[in-house]
Formats: sequence, structure tokens, C-alpha cells
Amino acid sequence: MLDKCALILNCFPPTGGPFRLTELSELTGLPKATVHRLAADLVRLGWLERSGAHYYLGVKMFEFGALVPRRRDLRHVALPFLQDLFEATHETVNLGVREALEVVYLERIHGHNAPRLPSHVGGSLPLSCTGVGKALLAFSGDELTEQVLSRPLPSITPYSITDPVRLRTALEKIQVSGLAYEEQESTLGVSCIAAPVFAGDTTVAALSVSVPRSRFRPAQLAPAVRTAALGLSRVLRHGSGSAGAQG
Repeated sequence: MLDKCALILNCFPPTGGPFRLTELSELTGLPKATVHRLAADLVRLGWLERSGAHYYLGVKMFEFGALVPRRRDLRHVALPFLQDLFEATHETVNLGVREALEVVYLERIHGHNAPRLPSHVGGSLPLSCTGVGKALLAFSGDELTEQVLSRPLPSITPYSITDPVRLRTALEKIQVSGLAYEEQESTLGVSCIAAPVFAGDTTVAALSVSVPRSRFRPAQLAPAVRTAALGLSRVLRHGSGSAGAQG
């Protein structure tokens, strides 16, 4: 039963929903009667919410996410640096961690004119399609790199990197410069520059600035992104409790 509930809940991130009962049945491969019964239980528990014929993720899921201590502590320590980066650039700022072969976004700060992005706080995207993801991938060891490169690379937009040789070259450049770039690979019209965050020798997160192509100026943004990542890494290196653990 837990596996079936997980199938239903996994339909929603990162940008899915709301869904009708029939759609949840199609997405999970479960019989409609089974989905109806389990969805009713999930609504009762607060894990899903229902409005008319549509189901949404419930507030209880957000509360559970906020209780995860390592990510909560990392977000708490990182927030001042994210705020400084936003003040320096006035562009959308992101903080993400690696979860298997995806980047999960812990925090985002944006202004009124922020571009529409495919991810949200708590949502996830493939490592290879985002600046944050590539920054994490480049500094997480050869084993993870080979694991990613041995599989078909996902394509979110026509600009997503699907050639393993091209991705390997990009990761090598990131390792040299300490900065990762995304050129419309997860969202058309949006580019990104990211940098890894370390706790000692371990890559624990990455932060980035997402900018519409029309005002993407890497030479101006790079110093601010690098400074924020180095500052946060310095704090984590000097022992901010469990914030330095991998999310």
C-alpha cells in the first residue's frame, strides 16, 4: 500500500498537478478504484488536498519537508548568502542539493520580474539540465559522473545536453573554472550561472542566478555567484553543525 501511495505522490513534483482521478490512474498505472481509495486516505491525512475533481499536494507534505534537519539547517545557514546574492544581482537566486541523479531546490529568492522557471522549492530537475545540477555533478566524483553518462541524458528543451561527450567536456570546464553555465537547457529564454558549495572536501550544495537571456551578463554575474558560494563554503567548513551534511 505504501508503494502505491508513493506512486500517487510522485506524480506531483516538480511541476505536476492538479490532477483528476483518471489522470492519476493513467500516470501511476493503478486501477481507478485503487487510486480513488488511496487518494481519499491521503486527503484525510493531509498529504493531498482536493478541490472539486482535482487533487493537489497537501500542506502536510510541506510541513514534513521543513522538518528534514539536514536540509533545514543548510537552508538556514545559506539564506543570508542568498539574500546578499539577490541584492547584488536583483535576479532570481537558487539553492539546490543533489538527490540521486536530480537536483532538489531548497530555496529561491526572486523579484517581481523573475522569469518563469520549471522548478520550485521542493521540486527537482535532472542534474545535467541545470546550472546547479552541473555544478553539483562536476564536483561529486567520477563514479556519479559515469553513472549519469552511462544513461540516456534527459532533454527538457532543444538546448538540453544529450551528448555524453559534450556533457563530459562541460564538466571538465566547470572543474577548472569553478562555475557552471546553463544556456536555455531547462527553460527557453533563461540562462544560469552556478557555483558549488563545499563543507570541507564534500560538495553539499550549489547556488545559482537565473537570468532572462536578454540581460544575461556572465562577466558581471560570475564574481557575485563565486563570492556567495565561497562565503557559504567557508561557514560550513568552520562547523555549522549538521548543515554541512549532504542532502
